[in-house]
Amino acid sequence: MAMNFLALDVGPLKPEPAPLVLAAVLFFLLFAVMAKVLLPRINKVLVERENATEGRFDEAEATRAEAARVHAEYQELLAEARHEAARLRQESVEQGTAIIAELRAEGQRQREEIISAGHAVIDAERAVAEAELRAQVGVLATELAGRVVGEPVADFARDNGVVDRFLEELKTAEPSDVTGEKRG
Repeated sequence: MAMNFLALDVGPLKPEPAPLVLAAVLFFLLFAVMAKVLLPRINKVLVERENATEGRFDEAEATRAEAARVHAEYQELLAEARHEAARLRQESVEQGTAIIAELRAEGQRQREEIISAGHAVIDAERAVAEAELRAQVGVLATELAGRVVGEPVADFARDNGVVDRFLEELKTAEPSDVTGEKRG
């Protein structure tokens, strides 16, 4: 039956057995050459390319891991720097507060010294003024009393200490006693 198939007349689609066998032999020969020579070289290039690509992926992963590690270190250093800056700010505030307290205390001490010195000066000037006024009031009072009486009373007032007694009474009396007003 196989012969019958070859005996059929199918026109240009019917191959001749010799070219068909030659084509099959050449095909298998070409296939063998490609399988033995060309395909191993192609596979070798593909494997090298795949290894290079895998190596690049591994290298990229290593680079990413290194970048993540460096970023974590950076974040840690940044947090430490922020903490240190906050600590320094707090120390500066505390030092500033201490300096202000010291300056305030020093200012208070100087103020007290100035006030006490001022009081001492005022007391000294008051004593001088009182002494001067006492002398002048005594002279004026005796002179005025002499004019009212019509005779000189300076000797009498000096001998009896009338002016001095009067001034001492004024000094010890309350202001309402001197002016005649009552305080309530």
